[in-house]
Amino acid sequence: MSIEMQMSLASRQGFMSGYLEALALVERLHRLLLDVIKDEFERIGILEINSVQGLLLFNIGDNEVTAGELKSRGYYQGSNVSYNLKKLVDTGYMHHQRCEIDRRAVRVRLTQRGREVRDVVAALFVRHAEGLEQKGVMTAAGVENITTSLKRVERYWTDQIRYIY
Repeated sequence: MSIEMQMSLASRQGFMSGYLEALALVERLHRLLLDVIKDEFERIGILEINSVQGLLLFNIGDNEVTAGELKSRGYYQGSNVSYNLKKLVDTGYMHHQRCEIDRRAVRVRLTQRGREVRDVVAALFVRHAEGLEQKGVMTAAGVENITTSLKRVERYWTDQIRYIY
């Protein structure tokens, strides 16, 4: 095997190793984010909803949406979002109303309780962003670089799903 082929093979193996490490890190970071939200909820006494539901409230924000819209944005899996929306309605964190045009669809929006939880999660994220910046863990440019790279991966994966056949 020539030196060039050996270098190319080593380069591909290095990229693959880094790619797999990045995939594992994204997965771990998501689970860790849910743990951070759960700990914040426990600290302030929010015990009847879980961290996934809290993140759902944060992502809905001031919008009125359907479960289908949340799924199409790529935030949640189908049965997962339906279950969590029902739970949030049952516990008084969300209002729901059938769509006038399509009676099968249900639109949801946050109640005052839901907005309070959304604000808790938003404040947590603000504290973390400030801490990351103040402690020099990450700069604005670093956040921009990570976001740009992750958007590129998202586009690539989306294209793989759309054009696989």
